[in-house]
Amino acid sequence: MPVTARRYRCLSCGAVLLVVPRGVLGRRAYSAAAIGFALALWGLALATAAEVRRRVGPAKILGQSAVTGWTTLRRWARDVAQRRLFVEAPGSGPSASLRQSAASAAAVLAASADPTTRALPIEHRAFFGAAHAA
Repeated sequence: MPVTARRYRCLSCGAVLLVVPRGVLGRRAYSAAAIGFALALWGLALATAAEVRRRVGPAKILGQSAVTGWTTLRRWARDVAQRRLFVEAPGSGPSASLRQSAASAAAVLAASADPTTRALPIEHRAFFGAAHAA
């Protein structure tokens, strides 16, 4: 789904500023909420990468690599571990697995969700927390 973005040019210096809706992350094809949800499913709910892709990804036709997992999910977990994504989440340590990094970030995102979501499953709270964090 396309995202509506607006460009503004500064009248004094000529710089261009791009403004996008809250929740849109730079250079990412998925929203912050979808990424937080995926990390929680994989890291906390211990769903397989294929199950996470089925629940989060919109694609109906998948390539050969989709049979064994979801490369993008591992990239997100690596970015979390290297503090390039959801930087407010504390590091999970140098010996942590990618799934442990995903779980750590998802727990922080779930904790930052609105208190009215406390009755929801943790992966849903991570969705709302990620949307709020973006």
